[in-house]
Amino acid sequence: MTPELTALALSGLLQAVQFTLFAVPANRDLGVGYTSSARDTPPSRQLAPLTARLQRAMNNHFEGLILFTLAVVVVTLGDQSTATTQTCAWIYLAARSLYIPAYAFGWRPWRSLIWGMGFFATLTMIVASLI
Repeated sequence: MTPELTALALSGLLQAVQFTLFAVPANRDLGVGYTSSARDTPPSRQLAPLTARLQRAMNNHFEGLILFTLAVVVVTLGDQSTATTQTCAWIYLAARSLYIPAYAFGWRPWRSLIWGMGFFATLTMIVASLI
């Protein structure tokens, strides 16, 4: 397996960790009755601020994971794996790991800088695969 695919697999596991970090307090905040329902109506209670931040960080990673997956597929299928793309894949994973506490605890402006590192690393992978 290429380093890029390994980073992608670990990013998928990170997404599962993020889901757990959100789901456990969400069940506490909203109640299992609501979280196990069809959710046809809005919840009667709101998420705690930290839980809501964890949800937004999780959703943000879903969005970032789409572009990162595209980058890994292009690099892998195009047989364009290089030291640059490998380093960028690890930078993406590190940035996404740091993004969770950065978002949860409101690290400003670090949260945005961390997000930018992951985004730039992903774009670099795509551009490098075209060169």
